Amino acid sequence: MADDPQRNFRSAYYEKVGFRGVEEKKSLEILLKDNPLDLEKLSTFSQRFPLPSMYRIHVWKVLLGILPPHSDSHALVGGYRKEQYQDILEALEVMRYISSSTPSTHVYLRMFQLESQVLPRCSETSPPDEENEEFLSISRAMEEIVDDPVDCYWLIKCFVNQFHTKFGDSIPHLPKSLEHYLSQEEPRLLSHLRSSGALPQLPYDLWFRRCFAGCLPESSLQRVWDKVISGSCKILVFVALEILLSYKIMLMGIGRSDGVVKFLCNIPQENTDAIVTKAIDLWHKYCGTPMHAV
Repeated sequence: MADDPQRNFRSAYYEKVGFRGVEEKKSLEILLKDNPLDLEKLSTFSQRFPLPSMYRIHVWKVLLGILPPHSDSHALVGGYRKEQYQDILEALEVMRYISSSTPSTHVYLRMFQLESQVLPRCSETSPPDEENEEFLSISRAMEEIVDDPVDCYWLIKCFVNQFHTKFGDSIPHLPKSLEHYLSQEEPRLLSHLRSSGALPQLPYDLWFRRCFAGCLPESSLQRVWDKVISGSCKILVFVALEILLSYKIMLMGIGRSDGVVKFLCNIPQENTDAIVTKAIDLWHKYCGTPMHAV
């Protein structure tokens, strides 16, 4: 499809006067009328634009395979997902792994373990530990984004599974990638992090394994997860990069590595929307903007 000059002018005008997303919302609504849904176009849209909040959960469910591309099957499949959720929940209650007082995130963990065939023996069951913190952090964040517990469980499960399946081999290389881009953007800060001994101790697990769950408030986090769910783990590098750039002066003034790590694990929450916006701009700058007719 050739570019429409009138549409491009209109989009630029909307963005200039503060109505960024008007055209994009219309484009997404058109995509969501396709039957079957075009997963490639939905992924590309999610990579290029923030998902409107009213459609976000639905698009996530489609991209994660919780709902099929054929829209006329959504009600039926949604019913099956709910039945499966109830069956797993009841099985865990009967086996006394969970009770009415079990925190919901721990319930989701036991459900996930049962489905993954890694549920510990009941006699060996102890409260979830550090080993499970990645799953629990993502669960706590997802609970703040999604109201329905059935949707919440399926989104957690499929997000975690997709993340490890798609990006498991890439995750160990993300710290080096961050180092590379930081050398391009702010070599003095990189030098300071190296000399202070902070570089190898940066909160890489929080950033790259928990996908910023527990670091960013959910209003900002969901815009990052739009990109992860639609196929990019590289966005995580640029969010980490922008956090470092945004707090450069503060970090340059901290001489001890433990002080740097403590600050980065508890960044101020009021500026995170701007950080994510700038991170997405950096991601597009270095990795390009996915192009597809929408």
